[in-house]
Amino acid sequence: MERLDKAALNALQPPDVRNESSLASTLKTLLFFTALMITVPIGLYFTTKSYVFEGAFGMSNRDSYFYAAIVAVVAVHVVLALFVYVAWNEGSRQWREGKQD
Repeated sequence: MERLDKAALNALQPPDVRNESSLASTLKTLLFFTALMITVPIGLYFTTKSYVFEGAFGMSNRDSYFYAAIVAVVAVHVVLALFVYVAWNEGSRQWREGKQD
């Protein structure tokens, strides 16, 4: 009977605010890196193709496509590496905070 009373009291308590803020923080991080993943490679592709490879280096249209694509692929890898780094540190921070309780 005592277990049922404790379970009923626990069900009536508000949810843990820290878990909700953690979820919001994770969602913000995911949305931020999603936006980066879309804009950075595409922006770098067209910028380097037009201004760097064709403009500054005077490359042909065909060569500038190739080198601009390499720049875009490197940018994708950099954004992914940054996401993994931030996610890893966020997870370890949350684990340390939970461990202190």
